[in-house]
Amino acid sequence: MTETWIIGINPVEGALANDPSRLREVLIEQNARNPRLTSLSDEARRLGVPVHARPRAMLDKLAGEARHQGVVANYQAPPPLADHDLPGLVEGAGSEAFFLVLDGVTDPHNLGACLRSAAAAGVTAVVVPRDRAVGVTPVVRRASAGAADRVALVAATNLARALRTLKDAGVWLTGLAGDAPTSLYAIDLKGPIALVLGGEGEGMRRLTREACDHLARIPMPGADSGGSVESLNVSVAAGIVLFEAVRQRKGVP
Repeated sequence: MTETWIIGINPVEGALANDPSRLREVLIEQNARNPRLTSLSDEARRLGVPVHARPRAMLDKLAGEARHQGVVANYQAPPPLADHDLPGLVEGAGSEAFFLVLDGVTDPHNLGACLRSAAAAGVTAVVVPRDRAVGVTPVVRRASAGAADRVALVAATNLARALRTLKDAGVWLTGLAGDAPTSLYAIDLKGPIALVLGGEGEGMRRLTREACDHLARIPMPGADSGGSVESLNVSVAAGIVLFEAVRQRKGVP
């Protein structure tokens, strides 16, 4: 397990709600008058998590560049899952297996937002490369609004191999690419699937793209008509593709 600090009211509330046994202590800014901090402190004590008042300067130091809102918490993060856990995840989810694969997202705000959308969509797990991608940092946890503690995360040593593992387990891979000829809305996203998105800038790497069974694009009339929008932020694109899958899988017309 890795010790980390969770920064801000929403992330700490999320950890208390989802995984309080891993919280070692909660530090509250001395003389803070925010009623949400009072409620958070009471809940932590009710769950048996130690709560301590500390000077603002100490919280500033622990939070670094993140805005702490008067609270930080020491958290023993579980290790991420690995490539060899994928077959078990697929088997456990059966026909409802639903993965989000992010090929090299490096911005912590983007990863946090993707995790938040993935948790809301009910994915089986989010798969990321272990290297050349941002990990679950305090900024990621804050941006995820607690989702980092609710959605399974697989850190793949070799992403191309992880994709092959998913395919061998019966999962169909759909990659999102702006130059794909097929619209996202023409792709069948029911059954065991993985939605694959590239990172900021270059998108999917070649081996990732080649591993996909289908490539699809999000139709953008503004770009098609010569507008200034050429591509979507990866977290926005993830939200769109995830909830198109949810729509299809729930049988919503």
